[in-house]
Amino acid sequence: MIPKKLQDQLDARNAEITFRALDMPQLLVDFASNDYLGFSMSNEIFDRTHYYLENEFIFQNGSKGSWLLSGNHQLYAEVEELICETYHCNAALIFNSGYNANLGFFSCVPQHDDIIFYDELIHASIRDGIAMGEAKAFAFKHNDLEDLKRICQNEQPHFTENTEVYIATESVFSIDGDTPDLVAIADFCELNKFRLIVDEAHAIGVFGKEGEGLVRSLGIDKSVFARLISFGKALSSHGAAILGDQGLIDYLIQFSSPSSYTTAIAPHSLMTIKASYKELELTHAIKKLNQNIRFFKEKLKENQLEKYFTESNSAIQCCTISDSEKVKKIVRHLNEKGFDPEPIFSPTVPKGQERIRFCIHAYNSEDEISKVLSLLAPFFS
Repeated sequence: MIPKKLQDQLDARNAEITFRALDMPQLLVDFASNDYLGFSMSNEIFDRTHYYLENEFIFQNGSKGSWLLSGNHQLYAEVEELICETYHCNAALIFNSGYNANLGFFSCVPQHDDIIFYDELIHASIRDGIAMGEAKAFAFKHNDLEDLKRICQNEQPHFTENTEVYIATESVFSIDGDTPDLVAIADFCELNKFRLIVDEAHAIGVFGKEGEGLVRSLGIDKSVFARLISFGKALSSHGAAILGDQGLIDYLIQFSSPSSYTTAIAPHSLMTIKASYKELELTHAIKKLNQNIRFFKEKLKENQLEKYFTESNSAIQCCTISDSEKVKKIVRHLNEKGFDPEPIFSPTVPKGQERIRFCIHAYNSEDEISKVLSLLAPFFS
């Protein structure tokens, strides 16, 4: 048996009906997954990956070890070079996941005398990375530049000549799909010589003509110290990368434990990333996705639901309900009608801030979007 204090926590989850279960996927209309472009179902990506591996005589199931030892592979260099060309950065380092990348960066780059200011709704992986590191950290109000300025000013007397200040935010937040004023934040960081870190996990493949994300499409890439890009969202692959100057990448290779002490990504997964980038060049999925996002927002207005949703131009459209029982009732009804949005409860969000998240995809039809919102509307009439 597990210790009583652990069982008490499990019992509390059960009592609050927030116990998490690993359910099998349901055959419902997908408004829940991060597969924004439908690449997880792409025959072209599957065939291109298979053809390349056969053509290069790469018949290797696993990676044999960490990439510092026996797990490195020629495809690492090829994919990292492709990333640098795509995002116009000097260097890139692949990690096994977005979580792993944020953990690897924030646990080792900010030092003892440094300070991190981060958006209060930042990814859990960034919070966990900060907790592993030695720098002081302070949260600022969500997407509130004035609050960031206020907190920075309050802490400035504690800066030393060795203090580096890091500002961490996301270009698209995973819960509500909203976006900060990245240009204004970048200007603020430039003015004060602060180092800006932007997590672009939910922007890659969605924003920009070629899915390059918001940092590049807004033209602020030179003002950003480090970018995180994920292959596990719109690209439907596996892994992530940190983008920055060569010195930063060299430092991560030397001192980032989450990358050094884990088994490297297998060649098949690396080639899938490469094939997904090729598909971005060939497909019209980004255009179709953005058409569907605009259509969804139009239907929100028609159904008088707009005021219940967070303002977002991303693939994530979120309805805040602040009532866990109502969330469960609505999602159960939508599931019964064949639709699969994502309910979000505590501890993912604070109690009283429950919501339903609708992830829009290139493969959702206008009829599906219209129907799911017409089913939602009566709960707010």
